Amino acid sequence: MASEIDDDFYLRADAHINLSNVQGRDVSWGKVSASMMYATARFNVWLTAKEHETGKSLDEAKEEAIVYFLNSYREMLDVHFEEYVANFEDYMKPRQEQ
Repeated sequence: MASEIDDDFYLRADAHINLSNVQGRDVSWGKVSASMMYATARFNVWLTAKEHETGKSLDEAKEEAIVYFLNSYREMLDVHFEEYVANFEDYMKPRQEQ
């Protein structure tokens, strides 16, 4: 993933998080998360489909694409879990006191 990070990578990620934070004011965080995951899945399939000329070609690439996206997501999720475990008190204590 490191090779895919450009100068605006974190700005784009933060923009998605900021939108989710706004949405979380009106609905549960679980609903916001589900919507974000749905949008990400739909966008990633669209992105993959753009690389193919036919539905058959896309279908043939489906499993490889799913493995790629799942592995990438798992890696990112693992990194963030490690960070939150290491910094739990700093990250979560202010929220617990509110």
